[in-house]
Amino acid sequence: MAGRVAGKVALITGAASGIGRAASVTLAREGATVIATDLQPQPGAALAAEIAAVGGQAVFLAHDVTREDDWLRVIAEVRARFGRLDILVNNAGIGLSGAVVDMSFDDWKRQMSVNVDGPFLGVKHGLPLMREGGGGSIVNVSSIAGIKASPNVSGYCASKGAVRLFTKSVALECAALKDGVRVNSLHPGIVETPIWDTLIGTGPDGSNARPRTKTLAGFTAGAVPLGRPGRLDEVVAGILWLASDESSYVTGTELVIDGARSIA
Repeated sequence: MAGRVAGKVALITGAASGIGRAASVTLAREGATVIATDLQPQPGAALAAEIAAVGGQAVFLAHDVTREDDWLRVIAEVRARFGRLDILVNNAGIGLSGAVVDMSFDDWKRQMSVNVDGPFLGVKHGLPLMREGGGGSIVNVSSIAGIKASPNVSGYCASKGAVRLFTKSVALECAALKDGVRVNSLHPGIVETPIWDTLIGTGPDGSNARPRTKTLAGFTAGAVPLGRPGRLDEVVAGILWLASDESSYVTGTELVIDGARSIA
């Protein structure tokens, strides 16, 4: 099924590491031209070079998703270079943990700015260009924390829950206009990505302790019904499906990839 997004132009935020990086590589491999954005210029540029080295099409743009002027600049560059936008993956996010009484208001606002303002600005400024091209697919990366609450991550849960319902509302707006744009949210569970460095620490016995070990195997053995953390390729497969025309009748939904943790 190679070429599942061939000819499409995809913008992916938070692309320098984790899910964003893996999604960039996968969508490029499947034929998309990828605009990878992030605050980290060195790994971002290395990603674009890696994709180009194997014959893919990718560019890297420095991008702070919390700044509206950055979004205006990025979308203007996409328009100037490619003339269209078919796929938008709002992936950039941060995770801050701690008891609610210990969380500073500045940290609360920073997390909300990245995790909620970022997708809002991406949708606001990306939608017009998508509509000009006749439609597209928006994938907002939320989390199982947007579905199932956990202690000591109240701010993170609040931000990811906001993304979940924001997605559904925009999906209905687009459906009412018959603009050809589908909007869905992705809800990964426990996956070996850098965000877990700030969300939890896991000791050798699976208990919560900092600093964390190199893997989450001890924690997921007891916390996830499937008994293991998710792999990046398993999560990115969901992004690819939502981005492709294979999911053409899917909008306003939440795709949960979590080994059943959210229902346990």
